[in-house]
Amino acid sequence: MQVLRWMMLGAAGLALAGCGSKTETTKTDTTTVTTNTDGSMMANGMAPAAASAGQAFANAAAASDAFEIETSKLAQGQSQSAAIRRFADAMIKAHTESTAKLKTAASAAAPAITPDPTLTAAQQQALDSLKPLKGAEFDKAYAAAQVDAHQKTLDAVKATVANKDVPQQLRDFAAKLVPTVAAHLNMAKGLKS
Repeated sequence: MQVLRWMMLGAAGLALAGCGSKTETTKTDTTTVTTNTDGSMMANGMAPAAASAGQAFANAAAASDAFEIETSKLAQGQSQSAAIRRFADAMIKAHTESTAKLKTAASAAAPAITPDPTLTAAQQQALDSLKPLKGAEFDKAYAAAQVDAHQKTLDAVKATVANKDVPQQLRDFAAKLVPTVAAHLNMAKGLKS
């Protein structure tokens, strides 16, 4: 069951990664090799191998941190609520620290992993939807985005802790994140009231 879940997550990640990606195809006498912009390769039309579970988690965690930082930077200038601005300040600080800890854990994995902070399509869409908003309208949308993002992160972190395919250093990092992400989720839920 665990393997099936990771295969489905890998397929979903590949589908998202493939959105808007460019490819370069070269032919040899017997093999056609396609190199995607992300560096993955396909031979004879076969799908590329999914990123390792460790790499997938590192990328998701890095993107989550980047999303929290970018949306919170928007909140500093577009929110009318002092509570939202305080929350945003705390998120920038916490997620900047989390990024540093993630890089340390990922580099200690064998082989070392380099987290990719590129936002997912859904994260980019959520960020873009916040940009034109101001005041109370921004505050409501920001609070909802924070609840959604922290819930997804909490679910991913908990799943990673139990996934033996993820390097121990990243599982340890994930385990330490669970109470912090849960606290951020509760804080974000408080913003909606």
